[in-house]
Amino acid sequence: MSDSPAARRARFLEEQEVRYANLKHQLRQAFDPWGLVAIHSKAAFSWLSHPVELASAMTRYVHDVATLQQQGMGRWLGEPDTDLFPPNPEDQRFADPVWRDHPGWDYVKEAYLMQTRWIQDMLYQSPGLSDAERRKSAFWLRQSLNALAPTNFLALNPIAQQKAWESRGESLLKGLQNLARDAGGGDVSMTDRTPYTVGGNLALTPGVVVYRGKLLEVIHYAPTTPTVHAMPLVLITPWINKYYILDLAPGKSLVEYLVGQGFNVFITSWKNPDEDMAEVSFDDYIVEGAARIIEVARSVGKSDQVHALGYCIGGTLLALYMAWANRKDPEKVPVAHWTLLTTLTDFANPGDIEVFIDEDGLDVIDGIMQKQGFLDGKEMSSSFRMLRPNSLIWNYVVSNYLLGETPRAMDVLYWNTDMTRMPAAMHRYYLREFYLHNRLIEPDSLCMAGQALDLGRIRQPLFMVAAEEDHIAPWKTTYGLLKHLPEPATFTLSTSGHILGMVNPPLANSKRSYWQGSVGSRELPEAWLARQQKNPGSWWPSWVDWLRPRCGAQIKPPPLSNKQYPKLIEAPGSYVFE
Repeated sequence: MSDSPAARRARFLEEQEVRYANLKHQLRQAFDPWGLVAIHSKAAFSWLSHPVELASAMTRYVHDVATLQQQGMGRWLGEPDTDLFPPNPEDQRFADPVWRDHPGWDYVKEAYLMQTRWIQDMLYQSPGLSDAERRKSAFWLRQSLNALAPTNFLALNPIAQQKAWESRGESLLKGLQNLARDAGGGDVSMTDRTPYTVGGNLALTPGVVVYRGKLLEVIHYAPTTPTVHAMPLVLITPWINKYYILDLAPGKSLVEYLVGQGFNVFITSWKNPDEDMAEVSFDDYIVEGAARIIEVARSVGKSDQVHALGYCIGGTLLALYMAWANRKDPEKVPVAHWTLLTTLTDFANPGDIEVFIDEDGLDVIDGIMQKQGFLDGKEMSSSFRMLRPNSLIWNYVVSNYLLGETPRAMDVLYWNTDMTRMPAAMHRYYLREFYLHNRLIEPDSLCMAGQALDLGRIRQPLFMVAAEEDHIAPWKTTYGLLKHLPEPATFTLSTSGHILGMVNPPLANSKRSYWQGSVGSRELPEAWLARQQKNPGSWWPSWVDWLRPRCGAQIKPPPLSNKQYPKLIEAPGSYVFE
């Protein structure tokens, strides 16, 4: 029976409406992928509909301009600097005394700070915006305002001008050479990479690769003590970067430290995916990643159980594995106890990175991954650097190009620029199901590798470490996991950030410190911190003290490999060079 003319007409109109919606979405993705035009238009119209508040804001602006002009003239007449608009104490752009002592440059600084603060205040006070719209718009607005800082331009940077004069232009020539080098590499250099080589002066702890699969190599480290603890340690590293952040350089290597303390250590070295791995899923990382290295460590280490550590997204994977293994067979979980380093599991408040995590932002990322089959490390690195643009972008623009300086050689920054890619399917799932929908904390909401996951089923003792200044995994957000676990945990808060809070060797001259203690039932992070005493130095020794009674008696070290998992090559293996 054929459709009636009215039904065909209705279907045609419906199809046209869908096509129009798709076209509108494609145009928006092409010209305004983050939806900023709509937000700023909404803010502008909201001010026009509140003329009294707008008049008050403009009056404040005129008053600030007049006051600044008056102070500027007074400075030329010998009046002292009063800093009407002082920089943030953490803002090092205007730290040089010339920005205070010279009336002209002081005026440039004050005018910039006045304008930026007024613009940002107007945005935050816009009556028609939601909190989410304010945060997103403020983030992108800060990118623009930071880019327009006078320090970023030779004509408005007295320090760069002075150096150019003193060097007779050599600093400018060197800056142009640095700019050409970075343009060829597609990124602003943060460090001098020339002094470092993996296997040369990084990732030096002796060991052998005993397993190689489609996702990872497993490295087993050679013992340096006559005996080792019977229970092996498995380190699950993030695949956002290379594994050797935990085996950085002699004296800074967590692996080296653990081996020296008499532990039998295994670590993941993840494969750097290409377009052929576009369909690799998070399920694969559970089964062929976490479960695989635990199986290898049990076999080679001759132990029924292991202690497992997960760092960053490697920690998220370990949490997934623990929920998966406890659901599968709670009596036979091969992990006796576990450690998490700066790990997000509750993504309700993930920090500044949330500005990228909405349907608009994820559509942009999906479009990139659909073309490539992966998300390139440079694109991910750019996102993280934008969270701290003055210290991680513009600081290097000024030093590299305006001052003509060679970036300082730092092993941590070398590792940070040794980038990896993310498989499209895995990363799409990670961003949408964890960051956007925060489903990991919902019992049995996620089904992965054949099991419904519930963090509340995990019974194994947990040692958890976060970093006070972490902007990637904020410490109060990582702490959120503990309210979902039925058993008490030991929580440690280290000073410093996401990397240096973890790469934290015990040193005589260390300025680091930490807070540590058990977490009471449903205890808020602020309450926990208030009752802790600050301890000087590194948290590594206190973690080892926690591990020792749990990792078994001292035994003769087992062989580095066995028949099932023979030696393939020496550490650091092959995947780390991809």
